Amino acid sequence: MINAYSDYEMMLIARQLDAKVRERRLAGLLSSLSSGDTNQVEADIRQYITENNLIVEPGSDKWRELAHVITRAEIQALKRTIERDAGDYSGQPSDPIVKPPAPEDAAVPVKISQLWIDYLSSRVQAGFIKDGGRRQEPVIRSLRGFLKHDDARRVTKKDLLGWRDHLMTEVKLAAKTVSDIYLSTARSLFAWAHENERLPENVAEKVRQPKPRKVDGREKGYTDAEAVAVLRASRSHVPRPNRFDYVRETAHTTAAKRWAPILAAFSGARISEITQLRKEDVRNEGERWIARITPDAGSVKSGGYRDVPLHQQIIDQGFIEFLDAANEGPLFHGSKDPTKFASAAQGISDEVAKWLQSLKLVPVGVRPNYGWRHRLKTQALDLGLTMRVIDAMQGHSGRTAGENYGDVTIIARARVINALPFYDLTEREN
Repeated sequence: MINAYSDYEMMLIARQLDAKVRERRLAGLLSSLSSGDTNQVEADIRQYITENNLIVEPGSDKWRELAHVITRAEIQALKRTIERDAGDYSGQPSDPIVKPPAPEDAAVPVKISQLWIDYLSSRVQAGFIKDGGRRQEPVIRSLRGFLKHDDARRVTKKDLLGWRDHLMTEVKLAAKTVSDIYLSTARSLFAWAHENERLPENVAEKVRQPKPRKVDGREKGYTDAEAVAVLRASRSHVPRPNRFDYVRETAHTTAAKRWAPILAAFSGARISEITQLRKEDVRNEGERWIARITPDAGSVKSGGYRDVPLHQQIIDQGFIEFLDAANEGPLFHGSKDPTKFASAAQGISDEVAKWLQSLKLVPVGVRPNYGWRHRLKTQALDLGLTMRVIDAMQGHSGRTAGENYGDVTIIARARVINALPFYDLTEREN
């Protein structure tokens, strides 16, 4: 009994001595933390450096940073042991350096579909994506279908690379389509989500698809003969009835096929900018008729409005009579909802392009709705016209800061338009 009591007494004394050592150690560490002294934890620093194969010079900023972190961690450990000596086992680390991370919202899914709705709303409010996302909607459906879930938090860069490869090898989309439409849309969506703190990172930021360098086999614009062929077909277009003697083509589509090509030929505007014209967008100023291409009518890529005087050949062809007979509102599509004007105009411009291609009037290498823009630039160069005026009419910004000074007036634009030669549209006999 005496031996057992002596052992117990020795253990108790040792425990009390250990507790006092730890209390003194805690006091010393707290003092070092306040003063920035590293002596108390130098042995710990050297051990940490050795175990992790690091190179840290004593006395350097990294050395002091390690000392600070190790000191804080040991303080927390000593406080917990002293609490447990007193029978308190409920204490938890309070210093973030050792405190277990609090549960984050990572478990809460962030739906890709909802992100798309919110992103689209913000872009539309800012004046972008005038078609309401019609072009990008299939991209989001494709991504969700490939992932087989709707949680943006679970998406990784590897997932997006796999989706890209799937689009290229299995869906067999062109590299340009994958790059400029699919991956561009995904990058924009994930960048917006990250910037607006909906996602912790943008995993799509560096997901790219290289595009082959385009090699042109001919000029991008219509040649003189090709332009005349298109304009003759446009001038003589009459919709054909089906076998039940019913004309399925709408009056708006017929009007677009009749007038959009020649309006584009003498303005260099995009066909979709022509097909969104409203009756009120064409006005008379003295001897001039002027068409205003404005985002109020749908979508303008450059953002602002621009005025284009009408060439005399358009007037001679009877455009003003067509204008007078038209109802108020859009001339070339039937939408009544201003929020749908852009998509309706794009749909009609696509119809015009398909019609020209069906007539085999679009050469390989020419985009039917952009050939006129390239042609007008070529004509301007041939005629020695002022390119800045052409840029202004087409909605292109100046090439230098100096070119943006001074306004390109209607007078300057009319002078350029009047210099463009008439097309010979008389039908040739075979």
